[in-house]
Amino acid sequence: MTSLAEVHLNCSTCNLKDLCMPVGLSPVELEQLDELVSVRRKVIKGEVLFNAGDDFSSIYAVRAGTFKTRITTQEGTDQVTGFQMTGEIIGLDGIGNNNHICDAVALEDSEVCVIPYARLDDISQQFRSLQTHFHRIMGREIVKDQNVMLLLGSMRAEQRLAAFLSSLSERQRARGFSGREMVLRMTREEIGSYLGLKIETVSRTLTKLQKDGLIQITQRQLTLLRLDDLKHLATHL
Repeated sequence: MTSLAEVHLNCSTCNLKDLCMPVGLSPVELEQLDELVSVRRKVIKGEVLFNAGDDFSSIYAVRAGTFKTRITTQEGTDQVTGFQMTGEIIGLDGIGNNNHICDAVALEDSEVCVIPYARLDDISQQFRSLQTHFHRIMGREIVKDQNVMLLLGSMRAEQRLAAFLSSLSERQRARGFSGREMVLRMTREEIGSYLGLKIETVSRTLTKLQKDGLIQITQRQLTLLRLDDLKHLATHL
């Protein structure tokens, strides 16, 4: 794996800790977290954080930037399995068999906090709030996977794009950013791979959503003009 720059930090003083760590921790618990999450790693655009088949030792909290996870199919093509942004966790795929089953690639210059999993597991036994928090994170990942299967199995292209953009909006707002204006860090090809659509279908559908007045898109700059209508489109078959 590529050698990546590392710097040290304190979890207790990070302004993003409420996104990836449970709230209301005691000073003793925060001190334990500072010992646990002591390294921040910089990953430049296009660089791989971990590869499928790598030994699993840590999970990663995205402190800044955006990642995609992908797997290589039996036919040798890349399949995007998810997009991760600030405050979200990457690397949970390795828990099951101690090896990562996907690649994680930075879509822009990014930073992650390295969380050694064995040490996290030990601390979680002592602090129930931390254990509960990471169980919730894993539960959300399961629900996210189920929602993607629903997208691929029962929705037409227009609904898939509407649901994807609505989800991005909600995730942006949860992080204190605008839920209506954003930069798409992923390409149309990557969006298509994730949603099970051809790149031509993605481009054509985005154009239709723009003509219908739901969105405005210029290259990668996206504005959601009628967010409620976009959500309605995503949830009505």
